[in-house]
Amino acid sequence: MAQVRGSTVVITGASSGIGRAAAYAFAARGARVVLAARRADVLDDVVREIRDGGGAAIAIPTDVTDTDAVFALAEGAARAFDGIDVWINNAGAGVF
Repeated sequence: MAQVRGSTVVITGASSGIGRAAAYAFAARGARVVLAARRADVLDDVVREIRDGGGAAIAIPTDVTDTDAVFALAEGAARAFDGIDVWINNAGAGVF
């Protein structure tokens, strides 16, 4: 767990499902999390919940199909927390 504490973790698809659960899990272990997804309002809710629990989090609304938006995500994350240690590409869509 010491390796996670203080690290910066970027998570795409962080507004729901596995991405959201990963955000809570990393934050609970002391990571600074950068949350990305298209739904800014939902990301803001997740950030608020993490911060209310004493964690560090920011939201950067991102459409991962837009290359410029992904570069902006990386730049914003690195600027906010002085670098990126882990990047989790979790964004996607499923068909049932």
